[in-house]
Amino acid sequence: MQTQPYRIQKAAVIGAGVMGAAIAAQLANAGIPVTLLDIVLPDNPDRNFLAKQGIQRALKARPAAFMEPDRAALITPGNLEDDLKKLKDADWILEAIIEKLDAKRDLWARVEGVAKKTAILSSNSSGIPMHLQIEGRSEDFQRRFVGAHFFNPPRYLHLLEVIPTPKTDPAVLEAFSEFGESVLGKGIVIANDVPGFVANRIGVYGIVRAMQHMERTGLTPDEVDQLTGPALGRAKSATFRTADLSGLDIIYHVANDLNKATPADEDFTLTDTFKRIVEKKFLGDKTGSGFYKKTKDEKGKTKILSLNLDSLEYEDRGKVKVPAVEAVKSQPLAARVKALYGAEGKEGDFLRGVMNDGFWYASKMAGNVSNRLQDIDNALKWGFGWEEGPFETMDTLGVQTVIANLEAEGRTLPPLLQAMKNSGRERFYEGDTTVTPTGEATPYQAPYFILTDLKKDATKVVKKRPGASIVDLGDGVLLVEWHAKMNALGEDQLRAVQDAHKLVGEMGYAGLVVGNQGENFSAGANLPLILSQAQAEEWDELDDAIKQFQQVTTSMRFSPHPTVAAPFGLALGGGCEFSIHADHIVASAETYMGLVEVGVGLIPGGGGTKEMLLRFTDQLQPNQPLLPAVQRAFELIGTAKVSTSALEARKLGFLRDHDTVVMNKNHVIEEAKRMVLALAPGYVQPTPRQNIPVMGDAAIAAVKLALYGMTEGGYASKYDAEVGTQLARVLSGGTGNNRTAKVSEQHLLDLERDAFLTLLGKKGTQQRIEHMLKTGKPLRN
Repeated sequence: MQTQPYRIQKAAVIGAGVMGAAIAAQLANAGIPVTLLDIVLPDNPDRNFLAKQGIQRALKARPAAFMEPDRAALITPGNLEDDLKKLKDADWILEAIIEKLDAKRDLWARVEGVAKKTAILSSNSSGIPMHLQIEGRSEDFQRRFVGAHFFNPPRYLHLLEVIPTPKTDPAVLEAFSEFGESVLGKGIVIANDVPGFVANRIGVYGIVRAMQHMERTGLTPDEVDQLTGPALGRAKSATFRTADLSGLDIIYHVANDLNKATPADEDFTLTDTFKRIVEKKFLGDKTGSGFYKKTKDEKGKTKILSLNLDSLEYEDRGKVKVPAVEAVKSQPLAARVKALYGAEGKEGDFLRGVMNDGFWYASKMAGNVSNRLQDIDNALKWGFGWEEGPFETMDTLGVQTVIANLEAEGRTLPPLLQAMKNSGRERFYEGDTTVTPTGEATPYQAPYFILTDLKKDATKVVKKRPGASIVDLGDGVLLVEWHAKMNALGEDQLRAVQDAHKLVGEMGYAGLVVGNQGENFSAGANLPLILSQAQAEEWDELDDAIKQFQQVTTSMRFSPHPTVAAPFGLALGGGCEFSIHADHIVASAETYMGLVEVGVGLIPGGGGTKEMLLRFTDQLQPNQPLLPAVQRAFELIGTAKVSTSALEARKLGFLRDHDTVVMNKNHVIEEAKRMVLALAPGYVQPTPRQNIPVMGDAAIAAVKLALYGMTEGGYASKYDAEVGTQLARVLSGGTGNNRTAKVSEQHLLDLERDAFLTLLGKKGTQQRIEHMLKTGKPLRN
């Protein structure tokens, strides 16, 4: 059997600055031990000071760099004078030092003397070509070298640009790309070793051109950010908020370097206004002011000031609303893009200028920065938070329409667009094909297992409802996929699960996965429907609805076939309850799971309260008192605790030890399918528990005492205490029981349902639901 010489089990990062420390944290998140080295500071007695400081910075970072603080223990700090020899144990060595070519060359000369002969070697440089860094190194060193450009913050931005040089061994490229995707959870784009690589080359061009068009049309930065943010399917930080986050000095230097390194027609020339902003040291978040500045009013409330480009003074412009955006913001993305591209006035003039620049430049870069169109699209989506890349957006508008507009502006078409014009092809992606950078049709290769590819074959969709589908994943596994807004749980979603269970039994499938690839797994129940029924006093209908919900969530546990939940993103309320009842959970590492019903004056009514009590009771040692389990469940549910990662979800108890955490969200469905197939042989249908020990009145008394203290101390409102009392009644097994009572799961479910309905009938709960629906924030009444 052939062994894999490039398996990465230990790593080293050189450079403990913002990026180096954050990359080390992501390695630790993935369970990889990592050595973090930096220089020794003169006159500092702690020779590892910079590496330790980097770890502490990562621990304090917001958003958090570590998925759980304990992962920091996997990072060993050191320095380049005393600890260079430690690199001999590393399977992958990454440099993240200052962006100076001579410094990098000197470092690699030192590293080559100690690194083992199977170590993969990488630079995180964002602009210095990789082949220049390794000049003078041995042929063996050059063969194992590949660029690895992460985007900040590395935990959250999906993109990892992998940049081979002409000397890189294809086996190294393949092994490292697999490691980056599967172990680190990144979306891999293979970039050519050219200035700026893919995302920065096109992204910085877009910022430069946006600045030029903004000044030409007389728009303000906040107006531009309204036009180029979510309305256009791009990140909320849009153009100039993103610039502030990146650092205007960084953009200044990168743009100037690209201007020198690229042909004249690409034009990375910064405007005089931009140069003046940098000269005044308005560099963005790092200096507290850039295109925007945070300040506080007389009441201490944070205000965002916008930079006046004429005076370079900051002014309070309030909440800016752009009519072109307001007119389309409730429409689907495709409709918004088409409307904005065709908008009238200076807003439309600006957008067509910026979008046409982007279309022209992305097409010109095809085959230059990367050899596949989907890599360019993915780089912009994964690196900058776009919903669609430039080629996908051109498909939305119609490629021939875009070409006609570019020609009307007098532009020379890049070879790709000229080939598309000649062929008359209207889309870059059509069916199972795309095109090469020269415009020739070629099979589309999906970068990973995604549902949208399955849906190209209509026979894969077994049954469909407006808010849910049942999809055949192949090999005898069915998938229930929800696709409502925020995947809120209503009748479509519940009936789809019921239908899928029935199909598994009737058609002889192996089992069932519940998952999807929307923005979130599920944000919980359909609150508007629940509120309207409560206000109409439809109590019988609500009782039936909650019974059905309990039956469907618990069917994940008590069906005659294995069920696997595949949560990611938000898995709240009912989404959490579906997950915790499954035989097995395959969770994305970025899963934010919690039973949050108390925030709207309710308790979990779909078996969540019952399930957490069971789990914590089962974890007690023999003869240990029950109260700690009750208190743990009460604290978890009563404070609406939400995990900040799947690793924390395991600590909180939502995930069990045998559940699986997958670093790459896009692999969750595939892994869940594999788990169903692993569980199916010899699967035995579980039966509901009948002998669950409960404390009865003693538990209620203990919880009420704690609630009294919290209320008197100002930590809980009076209505919090009322909700908490109902929660305690369920966790105690009901009133009238003594310390040795045993109850069934159904008994606890009945208590849940009764408490849910009791609270729903109260004014305080209805006020909380109304407030949440209006503001998105909980009400403390």
